[in-house]
Amino acid sequence: MAADHSRARRQILLLVTCQALLYVNNVTLIAVNGLVGLALAPTPLLATLPVTTYIVGSALTTLPASLAMGRWGRRAGFMFGTAMGFAGTSLAAVGVFASSFVLLCAGTFIVGLYNAFAQYMRFAAADVADAYAPELKERAISWVLAGGLAGGIVGPQISKLTRDALPTAFAGTYLALSVVALLACVVASRLHIPPMHASAAGGAARPLRVIAAQPAFIVAVIAGAVSYGAMNLLMTATPLAMKVCGFGYPQAADVIMWHVVAMFAPGFFTGALLRRFGKERVMLAGCALMFATVAVAHAGLTYWHFWIALFALGVGWNFMFTGATALLTTAYRPAEKARVQGINDLAVFLTMITSSAASGALLSATGWTDLNLYSLPAIALATVALLWLHARRSAAA
Repeated sequence: MAADHSRARRQILLLVTCQALLYVNNVTLIAVNGLVGLALAPTPLLATLPVTTYIVGSALTTLPASLAMGRWGRRAGFMFGTAMGFAGTSLAAVGVFASSFVLLCAGTFIVGLYNAFAQYMRFAAADVADAYAPELKERAISWVLAGGLAGGIVGPQISKLTRDALPTAFAGTYLALSVVALLACVVASRLHIPPMHASAAGGAARPLRVIAAQPAFIVAVIAGAVSYGAMNLLMTATPLAMKVCGFGYPQAADVIMWHVVAMFAPGFFTGALLRRFGKERVMLAGCALMFATVAVAHAGLTYWHFWIALFALGVGWNFMFTGATALLTTAYRPAEKARVQGINDLAVFLTMITSSAASGALLSATGWTDLNLYSLPAIALATVALLWLHARRSAAA
């Protein structure tokens, strides 16, 4: 038992490190892509297109990534993903040097492949727990997601330090991210995750329609997609909105930093909350924080309105997304794992494509305060779905 726990914790620590490096990359891209896009795009309406191409790359790759790891293993998948991260950030740097909006978007598209593979680190943590210490599952998922905290702290600092490191603004930032991706590849090479098919004795794979009809699956997909979609809609627009409101880049970077801290710092205790209060209650608390985000953002345009709104948005995302991930693991058998995880993350990324593509256009057309209102229907849908699942389980108890 002690040896199994030690093995589990060692692999989880490596996954936490990989997650940290991923989000150093992701958060820095969030902070700079919109601004670089605004400088290079032929029209301000396309300023967030580099963000959208990044998410499109993730969406197109997410299901193949899950199936590929089901066949060749998590480590091979994560190493391939980090290699794509290096290639994509390098190409984006070339695009910035050449003032080419097309090359910038092509580079961020390729980085999206890295993100698609790396998003499965939370499920890899569940694999480790299933193999060595099942009682650690919720905490393992939560701990790995908490690794993104490093992105919130390090990412904005990297963007500040490298923004003017080279004659072309932000070119040094993309080059720095290529180094981060290489480091992530080295860490990923040390992983030894149990094969995804190792415990397939849990039962033959069921038809997808049977899996998708389960209330737990339906609610997990809705909550996961809404949490990321609403968060992405508002976070992507924040640096641009703050610039329009007269704030400098360092202030916008600080708001993004604290937003990402709020996204991942709760990971140190969200797993315990899930075990104590139940997945539905924790996710409903996340929905409440999302509603609070909209209320604060709609109330004013001061620095502290942005700061408080984005901080609440981060904690709300954490509660909803961590809970949705844990809930999804209850909806499939081992033999169904790769397919179900891939379909879930495809739904998440398709929602993110919509929200990121709409973000810049809505900001230009309606302004920051009204932009926030467009997230309300989706948050309401997730709330109703969670209340429905909670009512079903309470009635069955």
